[in-house]
Amino acid sequence: MPATHLNIDPKKLLYLASVIESGSLKSAAKVLDISQPALSTSMSRLEAELGMQILLRGPTGVTPTAIGEVLYGHARLVRDAIELAERALLNLDGDHPLSIRIGTLPSLASTVMPMALNRWRDAHSDRDLHVVEAPQIDLLIGLLRGEFDFVFGFTECYDLEDGLRQRVLFRDKLLVIARSEHPLSKANNLTWETLVRYPWVAPTARRAHSILAAALKIAKLPPPERMTVCGSVTLLKSLVIDSDHLAVLPAHAVRSELADGRLCGLEISDPALDRNIAVFFRDGYHLDGQSRDLVKLVEAVGQELCRQPEATPRLQAILEDATRPEENQGSRSPKDLAQARQVR
Repeated sequence: MPATHLNIDPKKLLYLASVIESGSLKSAAKVLDISQPALSTSMSRLEAELGMQILLRGPTGVTPTAIGEVLYGHARLVRDAIELAERALLNLDGDHPLSIRIGTLPSLASTVMPMALNRWRDAHSDRDLHVVEAPQIDLLIGLLRGEFDFVFGFTECYDLEDGLRQRVLFRDKLLVIARSEHPLSKANNLTWETLVRYPWVAPTARRAHSILAAALKIAKLPPPERMTVCGSVTLLKSLVIDSDHLAVLPAHAVRSELADGRLCGLEISDPALDRNIAVFFRDGYHLDGQSRDLVKLVEAVGQELCRQPEATPRLQAILEDATRPEENQGSRSPKDLAQARQVR
């Protein structure tokens, strides 16, 4: 049958998704709160309308045919789109805001995010918040799929810009880190040619370390021969502290280890060791007031930590301003207030 003649009922697609996920018509009927005969009739009509068999019925339940598997993939997309629409309308209405779902880079999870989230929670104790720590590529794919409302990452998008928009929040200073007794700890004016001779740890679970890769590409050098890839910043730091491994992390993510002498920053200068941290949204996403407050706090904390290795009393003042009404912020300088502005 030509595809142009197919008549697909979206409601029956949603029923099909529940049937396949439940494994039986009886279980799916309970989930959907309809009778089993009505559900069975609906599935038979869907097959008749398509002129294709989509389910194999047996004594132990139902399984999808190859055509059913293809249809199931599209049914899930329809369901996800409906759920996104429901979330958007409820959040826009304001009377019944849903939980805020955000994603963040692991390198922001040890300092910037905890400081911002704790302050945000003090002002918004009644709103549920879900936070996921993941590599950049997973954050952006999850955002496009609707798994997150917004995410915090760096501005390299892996060609995923379509459907997304971003706003830069602060400039992140990266360090090449090593244990304090590393053979290179006292060396001056290091080059990448020297650094790649040592083993490296990359802080991502899915993709080669983009910062290191970019720097080595410009220097026309091959990647390190010995590379360990891990998704945990805590594990990464432990590997560096206990061995001759090197890694790149933001200065704020290692400030306690730098302060107590467990780690040191190697002396190398390269523009690749600076990156922009941004908040990413889907096109058309509406940011409610509490979400704007959260973004403002991440911006304020990030800007201050990237200027100062240690938190200062001025940071606390900036954080307080970020959640105060505009009319109560007259005592702060324009420069400080600029850090606490809402997302434009």
